Order: sequence, then C-alpha cells, then structure tokens
Amino acid sequence: MSDPRIETEPEAIRPLRDDIRFLGGVLGDTIRDHEGPEVFDLIERVRKEAFRIRREEVDRSAVAEMLRGVDVAVAIPLIRAFSYFVLLANLAEDLQRDRRRAVHVGAGEPPQDSSLAATYRKLDAAALDGATVADLLSDALVAPVITAHPTETRRRTVFDGQARITELMRQRGRAAEGERGALELDIRRQVLALWRTALIRLARLRIQDEIAVGLRYYELTLFDVIPAINAEVRAALRARWPGVELLPRPILRPGSWIGGDRDGNPFVTAEVVRTAAGQAASVAFERYLRELAELEKVLAQSARLVPVSERVAGLAAAGYPDRETHADEPYRRALHAIRNRLTATAVRALGSAPVHGSDVGAEPYDTPQEVLDDLDAVDESMRAAGDGLLADDRLAALRFALETFGFHLQSLDMRQNSEVHEQVVAEILAWAGVHADYASLPEDERVALLAAELRTRRPLLGPHAALSEKTTQELGIVRAAAEVIATFGAEAVPNYIISMCTSVSDMLEAALLLKEAGILDPGGPSSSPVGIVPLFETIEDLAAGATTLAAALDVPVYRELVAGAGMRQEVMLGYSDSNKDGGYLAANWALYRAELELVDVARKTGIRLRLFHGRGGTVGRGGGRSYDAILAQPAGAVRGALRLTEQGEVIAAKYAEPRAAHRNLESLIAGTLESTLLDVEGLGPDAEPAYELMDELAARARAAYAALVHDEPGFVEYFRQSTPVAEVGDLNIGSRPASRKPTSSVSDLRAIPWVMAWSQARVMLPGWYGTGTALEEWVSGDPDRLAVLTDLYHRWPFFRTVLSNLAQVLAKSDLAIAERYAELVSDTALRDRIFGMIRDEHARTIRMHAAVTGNDHLLADNASLAESIHNRFPYLEPLNQMQVELLRRLRAGDDQELVKRGILLTMNGLATALRNSG
Repeated sequence: MSDPRIETEPEAIRPLRDDIRFLGGVLGDTIRDHEGPEVFDLIERVRKEAFRIRREEVDRSAVAEMLRGVDVAVAIPLIRAFSYFVLLANLAEDLQRDRRRAVHVGAGEPPQDSSLAATYRKLDAAALDGATVADLLSDALVAPVITAHPTETRRRTVFDGQARITELMRQRGRAAEGERGALELDIRRQVLALWRTALIRLARLRIQDEIAVGLRYYELTLFDVIPAINAEVRAALRARWPGVELLPRPILRPGSWIGGDRDGNPFVTAEVVRTAAGQAASVAFERYLRELAELEKVLAQSARLVPVSERVAGLAAAGYPDRETHADEPYRRALHAIRNRLTATAVRALGSAPVHGSDVGAEPYDTPQEVLDDLDAVDESMRAAGDGLLADDRLAALRFALETFGFHLQSLDMRQNSEVHEQVVAEILAWAGVHADYASLPEDERVALLAAELRTRRPLLGPHAALSEKTTQELGIVRAAAEVIATFGAEAVPNYIISMCTSVSDMLEAALLLKEAGILDPGGPSSSPVGIVPLFETIEDLAAGATTLAAALDVPVYRELVAGAGMRQEVMLGYSDSNKDGGYLAANWALYRAELELVDVARKTGIRLRLFHGRGGTVGRGGGRSYDAILAQPAGAVRGALRLTEQGEVIAAKYAEPRAAHRNLESLIAGTLESTLLDVEGLGPDAEPAYELMDELAARARAAYAALVHDEPGFVEYFRQSTPVAEVGDLNIGSRPASRKPTSSVSDLRAIPWVMAWSQARVMLPGWYGTGTALEEWVSGDPDRLAVLTDLYHRWPFFRTVLSNLAQVLAKSDLAIAERYAELVSDTALRDRIFGMIRDEHARTIRMHAAVTGNDHLLADNASLAESIHNRFPYLEPLNQMQVELLRRLRAGDDQELVKRGILLTMNGLATALRNSG
C-alpha cells in the first residue's frame, strides 16, 4: 500500500512521507499475506481511486460504485485496512511533529504550544512588581480534570500496539542503515499483532474500566512529569522575584470526574466512589513506597564518612533495628523507617499493604505533610553535609510528588443534575416533616427554607428512614464522599458540581445534601471542605449566571461557606450544551459574556473567582489549542487559577507520552501565567464597542442556527436519518448512556453523540453553522464594516481564536460526502430543503471567513493541520462511502451482525482519522 503520488516533496516533509510509505507498505504486505490477494487487490483499487478523487481526476461516485453491493464479509477487512492505515498515518504525523520541534521547523506557522521559556521572557519584559505577582498567584492552580465522557474509540490493546510501533519507528529513525533490519522486522511483527486485534469492543466499558484507564496515565507520564514541572515553575518564578514566597503550593494539581460524575450515569454508586478514590490512592502509595525502596539502595552513605542531623539520627533509630549490616547507614535506616510508617498508613487507608510496603506495625502518618516533614529532614541533613547533588535527584522528585499528589493522587469531583437534587431534597424534607411539597414552593420560599435548615446541626433523617431507591442511592454517594475525605484528606473530594444550575435553591440543595452526609458543618460560621460549584450550561443560564451567583452570595449562610473557603468560589462553564443550544458563535460569546459578568460580581463581592471550563475535544464542544483558548479569556477571568476538562481521545493525545504530556501541561501553565500577569485581551478602550458588536453577531448567529435546528420542520428526522446518531450508542466507548432521557429530542441528546454524528457525516455542523449568516448580515456589503471585523481579528485573541477554530472544523468538513449521507433521508423534499440550507450556510461561512481574515485558504494559519489533512483524508473516502452503503443496507432491513459491526468499524476508523470524534 505504498503511496504512488508524484507531487514534489519539500525536504522538511520528506521524512513524514517516507514513514507513511513504509508503514503503508508493511500494512499492505500483512493484508496480502493474511486476507488473500483478492481482498488486497480490492483495497488497492479503492485506495488508488480515493487518491484520484483528491486530485480531481475522477468523480466521487467512482468509489461509491466500487463499494455498492460488495459482500459484507469482504467489506469488513476493507474497513479495517483503511482504519489501520489512518492510525499508522497519525503515528507518522506525531513523529514528524517531534522532528519539527527538535529542529524548529515550522514553515512559517506559530508553535502549537507556548513554551514556558517564551512566557518567562514576556514576564521579564513586563517588569512586574513582586508583591502584585504574589497576590495574583496566591491561589494559583492549573488543574486538568480527566472526565468519564467517552469519545476515545480505540481499545487499550490497540492504543498500546500503536505506542510500541511509535517507539520502534523512533529507534528506526535514529538507527544506522545496517541496524534497521531487526527493527523493521519487529515493526512488521507489531503491525501483524494489530491486524489480528479487534478494533471495537463487543461489550460496553464498565465504569471500573474507565477508572483504571484514567489512572494508567499517571504511570505512563503524569507521576513523573507533573512534579517536575511544578518544581521548575516554582524555582523560575522565585528566582525572578527573590524574597517573595511564590507558589506555596504546587501549581499543577490534577483532578478527575471518573467515578464521581453521576449526571446521567446510573452506574456511579457509593461503592464506585470508594473504588475510584481507593484505586487512585493505591497508585500514589505504591509509587511512593517503590521510590522509598529505591532510595534506600541509593542513599547508603556511611556514618563514618558523612555527618547527619539529630532529626535523621532519630528517624534512623526506628529503621532496620535488627539489621547490623545497616547499622552505620543512617539515611538508609531513616528511609526504611519512613517506609514502615507509610506502609502502615496505606494499610489503614486501603486495607492492605501495597507491593513495596515494608514491616507493618509502625505508627501511621496522619497527613502527607508529616511524611514531607521527615523527607525534608533527610534533605536538609544531606545538604548540610554538602550532598545537595544527591538530594536533587530521586529524593527531590519524591518530595515534589508527595507535595503534589498527597495521599489522594487526584481530586475527585462530584457532579449531579439539579433536577435530581430537587427530587431528593423534596423527599427528605417530606420524610422529616419539614415540608410536604417542597417542589411546589416559589424560589424565595425554597431559599428561606433551605437556609434555615443549613443553620442547624440537626440531621433530617434517622437511621431507619424509608426512602426511595433513588434518594437512598444519592445519599449513599455523598456519604461515601465523606468517608473518602476522612480517609484521604479534604483534597480527595474538593468540589460538588451542580449540572443545569439555574437558581440559588439549586446551590443550597447541594449544600443540604452535604450537611446531611456530615461534610458541611453548620456550627459557628458554616464551613465545608467541599466547595459548591454551579455549572451554567445553556445560553440562558450563562446569561443569568452572574445574577444567580450574586444572589447566592447575598444569602448569609452561603456567604459564610465561601468565606470559610478563603472567599474562593468556583464556577463551571458548559461548552457542550451551550453550543447545542445556540450554535457555535452564540455559545462562544455567551461564555465570554458570562465570564465578564462573573468577574464583575467577584470584584464587587470580594470573592476570588475560579473558572472551570467544561471543554471537549472538538471545536463544537469547546476544543482547540488550549494555550490559545486561555489567552482568549477576558481580563480577570483567569487570575492564577484554571480548571478544564480533558476528555476522550484528547487525553491520550496529550498525556500518553512524556514529551507530549510535558509540552501540553507547560502550555496550560504558560497561558495561565500570561493571562494572569499580562494584558492579553488587546482591546483597550475599544472593548465596549467590540463587546456590543459581538452581542449583535451572536444574536444573528443564534437566530440562523435556531431557524435550522430548533424551528425547521423535520430537522430532527433529517438528523436521525442522515447521520449514524442511532448507531453511536452501540459503539461501546463508555459506560454513560447516549441520552439523558429515553427520547429523540435534540435537547435531551448528549453533546457527544450530537457532535460525533455530524462529524461522521463530515458536516461538522456544531462547529460553524450560523456564523456565516451573522458575518454576512452585519457586513451587508459595507467595506468599512468588513474592515472593523478584520481589525478585531488581528487585535483580539478571542475573535481570532473563534475564527481559527471555525476554520479547522470547516477544513475537516466535506459537503460532497455529506450529500451522500443526505441521500439516506427517505423524504426527498425534506432532504433537499435541509441539505440545501446546510450547503448554502457552509459556502457562506467559508466565504466570510476568507473576507474577514484575508486568508486565501482555511488553514493558512495552521500549516501542520493542512499537511495532516493532505496526508490522511484520502483514506477517509472509503470509510465514509462504506458507512453510507452499510447504513443503507441496515435501514432497508438487512440486520446481519456483520452489517452492524461494519458500521461500528467505520465509525471507529473515521473517529481515529478526524482525531477529535466528540
């Protein structure tokens, strides 16, 4: 399957093309050897036609005709072939990106991620005052939060095979000509293993599997990379502002939703919460104990040669008391004593000793700080003796890891929908005799009732309360969170997120559940180690978010809770539902406006606002380059603190490999520091006119989007028939159901299948629809108005990022392929009307993007993506065409298992190729 293209290859991309040719040849040989020449010849004919289509040498129908009526038993290996070629092409692109970064080749494009070195230069040039920096960074936090939202279509086995081939290809690239033979044989072996591996799961993932997958990234990269970055950033900032204690806590502290997010996921139970927290802690304890065991081997200095402090001598007395061979090795014995105590701590918390535990029976530590105190004593003694070089190695890494991860490893967020809270609280209040029909109360009476209950320590329920299964489960989950906090510390469960939060009572209902579980203490001034986090998701809720927060802060008992948390209030912003509700441009502007207003509330009320961004992998769900997205926030919205979700295939892309993890985490910190300490908005006195202009553009875009998605008769039926949305739920990519409710309504459909279905059909509608109309209507042929937009594009990071992300989506769309999907719609008039609207808006949006930006093609500012599309997209053609063919057969009544499986395989291959499936 080598690529016969004859285009002239620039020298910079020749290694990429060579890698693709080599890997394609290996895959082709494997297919010929194991599927037979007839299957291989069909795949080759289809592949060649796909490239001819890209070169516009033949009509698109050529491939469709070749695949029409193909036997499904032959279709399966054909689909698998193109899916695996795309996967191998992705691998080659990743290697090329590494090469480009190593030699600073960029073909004139900006770097994909900002480096901290560049950020430090900007800070140095700004000549900032140390006291100001200390204040802005006093609560510094950058928290990537891994979520259970499924979009990663690759099985772990496939993922691991790809990783092995990647490493072998790296070695091949460095090897001398005579050394390549053995490596290439091993690559062939790994490709064969992949070919013999099923691409899709036969059973849906359990939430326990998702927990394990999320935690494996710590062993792969995060346990080493995060503490190292924390140490480097702290040292760099303190060196710039000596005498100022900057970053008293590590800035990077990761989180997770897996096992705590029960919004629409019935599989999250109290036992799952305990499992999620316990397995995370187990990963931490096992790593600490392993490192201590290794340090005992390394730090074997003799007391005859090295003086030690009194503190270390005291620790040493408790280590290896019956081992004369270590009698004059105080550091080894001190570390063994620490390992004994940490083993006892793990046994108390987890119920059993981890693999590298030592003698049980020592006194457990109560907090991670106690372990750090002992390790710090070892560090100080070594430095005093002139052994700082040794202390700076594994001992320093362990100390930073403990400071970063504690006993809990990652913070587990709790999340539930406000509707569920209302039902549960209503039942509790009725059972307790407080109010028989809480749900019937107006908002002000609800707030008064809840505030009164939050003033008393009296529990509402006794041990024998007879409650519904739902309420019993919800209370059990919150009580399990209380157990986790008691066992692993307050940072183990720091946040309770309220989905679809629309009112003060929604926030107080969550507080009441925390009180009933014993987490929130109403005594004195009320306090809680768990912060209440409203999640504003729809366009309307985002618009009302600041008003809701201000009203909550006016309730004395709630303000006391915020005061008890150091006046810190976190607010989460929902990218997915706002986009599905109002379309791309309206949602992005609603989020920006909400941030502006929340920053204003924070200034007026004296709270420290922390924003949590619910971003997905695709642009339709808030995706795009993280660094650019951070710089596109309004002034005051970051202020040293940033949390954002990482989902699905994005997690693997960013954090599965150490260099990628380091680069991506650095970019998050770089963006956070620049947004906090520098003026990056770029509008100055022109801000308000720009905001008013965006208000108008967003309103026009939302109206255009609503006219199609919400108002056009038959749109839902068109969506259901012209995309594989019904089949997305069968893909077995996660434990969570595809819909919140058993309904076909767009509003109840989760954002992942909504976005993924449009992506599969190559429409990408959630990432652009409505924007072209908004721009065209506002400009209305006036060159002066167009110049205003062009000026904003160059000056305003927000507007530039919006248009750049939109261009990425449009570049991945293909309306000619989308038209093939539209042919699946049985009602001809409906098909022509809806697809006509989509086609016209698509052309309008591309035209207006070019007019505003001045770019002659969509990816003028993203050469790497342009090259990626050039390399990979011919291989999407057969996958899309085969998916349409199999969908047609299925909907005509051919319900063979292989037909269904073939559709799922095409979905897997397309998701892999597009690299941001949902």
